[in-house]
Amino acid sequence: MSALAAMFRSRPAVLVVSAALAAPLLTCTSATAAEAGGPSAAGAAASGPAAERVLKDDVVLTAVQGGTVRVKETIVYRFAGHDGFQRTYPTRTHESVTEDRVHRIENLRAASPDGGPTRATASASGLNTTVKVAGDRKLTGDHTVVLEYDVRGAITRMGAAEELRWPVVGGWKVPLDEAKAVVEGGAMIRNVNCFTGPIGSTIGCTQYYTNHTHTQGVFAQQGMLPGEYLTVVAGLPAGTTGGRAIYERRHTVATAFSVNAVTGAALAGLLVLLVGGVLALYLLRGRDARTVGKRAAEGDQVPVAGTEFEPPNGVRPGQIGTLIDEQADVIDVTATIVDLAVRGYLLIEEEDRAVTGRLDWTLRRLERPQADLLPYERILLDALLTAPDGSARDAVRLSELGGTFATKLTQVRSAMYDDVVKQGWFARRPDTVRSRWTVAGILVTVLGIAGTVALALTTEWALAGLALIIAGAALAYGGQYMPAKTSRGATVLAHTIGFRAFLERGALPDDGSMAARQRIALFSRFLPYAVVFDLVAKWAETVKDAGERAEGADNLYWYEGPAEWDLSKFAESMRTFTLATSGSISQSRGL
Repeated sequence: MSALAAMFRSRPAVLVVSAALAAPLLTCTSATAAEAGGPSAAGAAASGPAAERVLKDDVVLTAVQGGTVRVKETIVYRFAGHDGFQRTYPTRTHESVTEDRVHRIENLRAASPDGGPTRATASASGLNTTVKVAGDRKLTGDHTVVLEYDVRGAITRMGAAEELRWPVVGGWKVPLDEAKAVVEGGAMIRNVNCFTGPIGSTIGCTQYYTNHTHTQGVFAQQGMLPGEYLTVVAGLPAGTTGGRAIYERRHTVATAFSVNAVTGAALAGLLVLLVGGVLALYLLRGRDARTVGKRAAEGDQVPVAGTEFEPPNGVRPGQIGTLIDEQADVIDVTATIVDLAVRGYLLIEEEDRAVTGRLDWTLRRLERPQADLLPYERILLDALLTAPDGSARDAVRLSELGGTFATKLTQVRSAMYDDVVKQGWFARRPDTVRSRWTVAGILVTVLGIAGTVALALTTEWALAGLALIIAGAALAYGGQYMPAKTSRGATVLAHTIGFRAFLERGALPDDGSMAARQRIALFSRFLPYAVVFDLVAKWAETVKDAGERAEGADNLYWYEGPAEWDLSKFAESMRTFTLATSGSISQSRGL
């Protein structure tokens, strides 16, 4: 650039105006600091012009091979009772969601020809690096400090050129009177520019130009407020230093859940675990299906031969319900209550709605030896006919059952699980197997949640923790299917499937060989099984006209209806009774 151009860029008129404007601003700043009681407030109030400030800051930047910029900064600082000073360099900027551009300050050192502070330290925090220069004693007056350091990452490739950009002066906590910077590029500088104000400002500095050989860029700024910067820019020919911008991956939520070698291996392991789980379920549960399929043809034979009939293998309704879905449900207990009545241990009396104002039933004890009752049936019968105070009772209304015998019903369910193990249908109690797998899955999930949080805060492996959460959830869910029947249990299930098919057809021989009373007896015998299979309405079709055929049969030995009740209403009464019984039992805290 020519000398004339340099003089033109110096803009002397702007300097005059800037100086005129800076004086009141600086005075205002000092007054405000004095009122606030800041670090230099006392000195400013006492000595006025002697308040701390940077009188002059001259910097020389030399670009060398490798992209390092060597900085030598000569600072004339006016002290007012402190042992040193500090300034802040912006050394990190967010380039994207996951990446930061970084400037590294290295080889920091300080010297002073006139007794100023010489102990220099640098500490990075957040986006900035703070350089502190301190001495062994409090200082007053003007002292010179020579600060030297290297900057890496300040030179960037820009197409066919290199660009040096660095906020060389600024970040002071005090005002600055005069700043000057010289860039020595080691080659012909193609262009220069500079900005003043906050980082990112587009306001030009007071003066900038190149020397007559174009090997130096010269920059100047008159008057800077605390926190402002002088950022210099110099364009160099491509390959001058070989410098590159430095980028670092920033730890964020996006990077914490990134896919890398560790998280990829964890996800692959999860896939293997899930596939292995499916295989395990197939081996455990698939054998049920294989045995059931093998025995299905045998089990699907119509289980009626003339007037003779027996349930599959003599299995009772509550046992069938537990065998099918591996759970002792409310419906299984309801079917057992009906079965106890059919077998002569209870009498079910339907109350007259016109008299009581509501639909209700009374369960009445019948005197019969309990030798052939299974443990869970005996516990259930005692629970029904034991008052809340522990005394025995001969009868109980169905509406009184809700919530009064939770402990006993829990014992009934437990006894049902023990029974299917005793029968040899399961190797272990289904509820225990499910509980163990579910607890294990929950523990793994909780561990995965804690691990995910910890990994997300500290590493980029959070997906590994997420994989653990998924594995735990899959384990807890898959655990519901882990109870496995033995071959004997699967064989019984195959016969049960055939028996259910018979009940679903809802048809009995209608060739005159089965009398109406036999039809009613057969209906009663298999009604508890229809309750388990949810086939009450379908199975009731077999006796819808039995009352008309059986003259004088207006009640059963195990079920009594109100006045004007006859067997034509039996099917609907049974359907309503089973629904009401399940509803009353489900109110219990035990189920």
